[in-house]
Amino acid sequence: MKDIHEYDDIIALPHPESASHPRMSLLERAAQFSPFAALSGYDDAVKETARLTDEKTVLSEEELAQLNQKFALLMPHIKERPEVTLTRFVADEKKSGGRYLTETVRIRRLDLIHRLLITGDGQKISLDDIADLQIGSRKTEPFE
Repeated sequence: MKDIHEYDDIIALPHPESASHPRMSLLERAAQFSPFAALSGYDDAVKETARLTDEKTVLSEEELAQLNQKFALLMPHIKERPEVTLTRFVADEKKSGGRYLTETVRIRRLDLIHRLLITGDGQKISLDDIADLQIGSRKTEPFE
């Protein structure tokens, strides 16, 4: 059996301090044992790859004709800044594809040469990205 008083001669001595290395704070000591991510950014890359996007659908001739008819109805009323609800394709900035967005906007201008719809807040939307267009709101009939 060991002698329980074996270290009595050093137990009361102060903790040794290094003259060349200052004492480390508890935060610095804890940082030595923090987890290490060998593949930093890997989780973000996996999430980005798993994120789904929609493909832009090509409108049929009939759908294009209906959309063009709606634009023709809008043209004489552009100065009134009509309110429309449109569904449009928004391309994804990071990968191929995108998503369909439905929003209600006021039209400031229709630029048929550059094929742009310019909203009241200055947003430029390509006519080729518009999949559907509803003239007026539910509260009012279009062009009463």
